[in-house]
Amino acid sequence: MVIALAVAWSVLAIFVLVAWPKISADKNWRAVALLLTLGFSAAHQLLFSTIAEDAYITFRYAQNIADGNGPVFNTGERIEGYANFLWMIVIALPKAAFDADIETSAIVLGVLATLGAVLLAHVTVNRVVERAAGEPRPAAGVAAAVLVAGAGGLAAYGGSGTETPLFVLLVFGVFASLAARRPVVAGVLVAFAMMTRPAGVLLAVLVGGWLVVAALRGRHSWWAPAGWLLGGLVFAAPWTAWRMTYYDHVLPTSVVIPFDLDVPDRIDHGWRYLSGFSVVHQGFVLLGLVAAVALALRRAGRTPGEAEARSLTWLMLVTAVALTGFVVFFGGDARPAWRLLAPIPPLLSVAAVSVYGVLTATAKPSPRPRPRGRRLMPAAAMALSGLAVLVSVFSPEMLARVRAWHDHGAQLEEIGRWLDAYLPPGSIVSTSAPGVLSYHAGTQLQIVGVRGQTEEAGETLVTRRHPTIAVITDNGYSPTQSCVIDPAYVARYRVATFAREGTPSWLTVFLRADVERSVRAALDRSPDFRHVPCPS
Repeated sequence: MVIALAVAWSVLAIFVLVAWPKISADKNWRAVALLLTLGFSAAHQLLFSTIAEDAYITFRYAQNIADGNGPVFNTGERIEGYANFLWMIVIALPKAAFDADIETSAIVLGVLATLGAVLLAHVTVNRVVERAAGEPRPAAGVAAAVLVAGAGGLAAYGGSGTETPLFVLLVFGVFASLAARRPVVAGVLVAFAMMTRPAGVLLAVLVGGWLVVAALRGRHSWWAPAGWLLGGLVFAAPWTAWRMTYYDHVLPTSVVIPFDLDVPDRIDHGWRYLSGFSVVHQGFVLLGLVAAVALALRRAGRTPGEAEARSLTWLMLVTAVALTGFVVFFGGDARPAWRLLAPIPPLLSVAAVSVYGVLTATAKPSPRPRPRGRRLMPAAAMALSGLAVLVSVFSPEMLARVRAWHDHGAQLEEIGRWLDAYLPPGSIVSTSAPGVLSYHAGTQLQIVGVRGQTEEAGETLVTRRHPTIAVITDNGYSPTQSCVIDPAYVARYRVATFAREGTPSWLTVFLRADVERSVRAALDRSPDFRHVPCPS
């Protein structure tokens, strides 16, 4: 797949650089460039081809929705262990309506959302530049699409089954709507972003503030912020009222959990998370810095349209910084390819190309234009996207770690199917990896996440109830037999080790003492797992 990605980038680069004057002048040539860009984006996503472990938590909720049990992780327990309501509904609908496989639906919809984000980057930049220039300058949008297609984090999570591609698509939709002066549509899309990721609340605050300032300065009428607010409330208000009634609390558990850490510890984790991201994505970070400096050094717009376009590009840059700060404050996460910061490189790309388009569209024409200068933007876009591809392939935090994640997920899937087939229905399973294991363990088992994802906030696994079995592994099997029991389970549990037949792999589980023999015997009936007693 690496070779296919290299070929896709090379074909796109040659076409864009050679045909750039025609791309600027002819919509048919632009259509070909965009099709090649979409092919490049698809190849970039296929390079990773891994469903995220966290996505399976949402899949389990979606499965229960499709089965008529409501948005719950375990039947009968109203616990909001997700923070991506809209994405959960989107992937549950094909299952409920057509009995489509949830995993397949999530992959297809995620890939389509990523491709949609690539196209919407093109539309957003074109609208911003047209607002400044007073006439279309569509070639700039092609450069933005190329950069978004090259963003490794977005590609890694395109087919991951998570809400990341949908969130990026909605963010671009918000800015495209603002550039088109459609505040009601922007309000609706902001509400959808809030229902997709908690960071959507921050986007809502920034966009609302921008519209108020625009109204104060006379760029918009007061209908703009009012219409934006009404458009958002149409969806945000009933959703908030429903979830407070259904789950009986204001904040979801997934949002409350990070506050278990002290603020200094969270921020320290967040800064380390950001530093690793910045080193690997320094091309995009530098692009954003250059755009901000160029925009600051250029004097204020001479026309209302230019002033509005400049203001909108500032909003994009400020949003990127604010979303980054949001992630740092919450401490980042342990997933590969910097999942929480995946929207930042695409957003910086759209902002930077918009700045370039705005500044060049309103600059005084040179008496002696240089033909080579016309290819500066496409050359820079292709170079940075090529650098991003190299990062995707060679950075240890990108492809290598995602593939390891894929292998661990396959092992957890085997464990989940084993538990589903041989544990008595209604058994309670505690696990440190409640995503893929829980989804494949089926809805007949009660799954409890030891880190609190599926628990009420403030309650721990051991104090709330005593599971039948505990599977404490994040990475699947172990290469050696381990008979060490976790201290939290010493009082009521016994260690049982199982060898994975035909492999050198082992799995250690903790069985509740009063059901140890019966559960161990049931699990030992599997032809794939063989119980091996611990050495005395």
